[in-house]
Amino acid sequence: MTWLRNVLVDLADDSPQVDLAERTIATHDRRRRTTLSLLAAGMVVVIASGLTAAVRLLPDRPQEAAAQGDDLPARGVEPLSHAYKTFCKPDKGKAPKGCRDGGWRVVTRSGKAYDVTEALPSLSSGRGGVRDSPLAISRDGRKIAYYSAKEGTFQVRDLASGQTTTAADKVPEGRLGSISRLMLSDDGRFVAFSKVPDFKDPALLIDMRDRVVRRLPNRWVPIGLSQDGATITLAEYSPHSQLRTISNLWPPSSAGKSTSVILPKDYRFSPLAPDGKTVAVIENLSAAEKPCRHGDLALMDTLTGKRRKATALSGLAPDVSTISLRTWIDAEEVTALTMSVRCRPASQVPDDEPPVIDPPYQSMTAYAVNVRTGRARKIATYRARNFFEIVLPGPPGAP
Repeated sequence: MTWLRNVLVDLADDSPQVDLAERTIATHDRRRRTTLSLLAAGMVVVIASGLTAAVRLLPDRPQEAAAQGDDLPARGVEPLSHAYKTFCKPDKGKAPKGCRDGGWRVVTRSGKAYDVTEALPSLSSGRGGVRDSPLAISRDGRKIAYYSAKEGTFQVRDLASGQTTTAADKVPEGRLGSISRLMLSDDGRFVAFSKVPDFKDPALLIDMRDRVVRRLPNRWVPIGLSQDGATITLAEYSPHSQLRTISNLWPPSSAGKSTSVILPKDYRFSPLAPDGKTVAVIENLSAAEKPCRHGDLALMDTLTGKRRKATALSGLAPDVSTISLRTWIDAEEVTALTMSVRCRPASQVPDDEPPVIDPPYQSMTAYAVNVRTGRARKIATYRARNFFEIVLPGPPGAP
């Protein structure tokens, strides 16, 4: 399903940045027989600390009630439920009211919606180029991190007090890539940034308090960070699923101690579990003629790659086609964000079907899934264009 990931892997090492959009679209057109109808995929940056906090999501009600966004107030904003991007020219259907093209809109737990005008807008591949501008929400919903258009780097903002902290190092807009993600620690001290294509620029772990930066290997997606920021867990998806743990990250000049494991199958990873040593995984069984297929849920040791006995999922809607594992709710339950979209075998996609530049908005359902029993319970509903344009509090997932 990940056409964009494949395209960017092909182009990243030798493509000039100025023509990435045109080459990406052209390559997608050649490959679309092996893609899903409505999804684009990429890498996802996530974070989890060693301690657990319960995640409070928006109650199960339509997002349209909070569709009109005002500008984010300077202070006094209650904790957030989620955030989503508002691209304004979907291929089908309507855009949210008051849409700002490529902008982030945050929604509070009570349903109030605000546009984050300080955050640099993303660019659509069909209108002016390709650029992703990421946003992250702390697990308690009280802080956000984003790329500040004014400052030319990343900021962390406390929503209640309005206090902002700006990274010491500038990050040029050209380094944001076509798909980028932020991870934000629970206390707001650490921000990690990674993206594709890398254009030789490293991924970054930023200490906002001490104003220092640690370079990280690019293309490795951060999926967990210890509370003190000294140990990070990373995942890689192409050409093989891999896990990597780097410890002794500080001082920035240290080499760190790295342990890697190459996995024999293609997995979707959750963030690091509260125990600090395992992740939840779902095997990706999709193929060109049999898209939207997934395996059972299992737990995996991040250092060895050893997978425990898999458990069949139950309680999801019968037409669920895609699953993204998100924040851990507690030691027993992990969030699974799901969509039910039309999945066509490659042979059923017409040769003359044009590529979808701006996908329509889709309904998404979040479940809390017990990792021991596989039983799921519904907790929230949302609308966004795809998994990669919606952010929940805490670590996002890695489809």
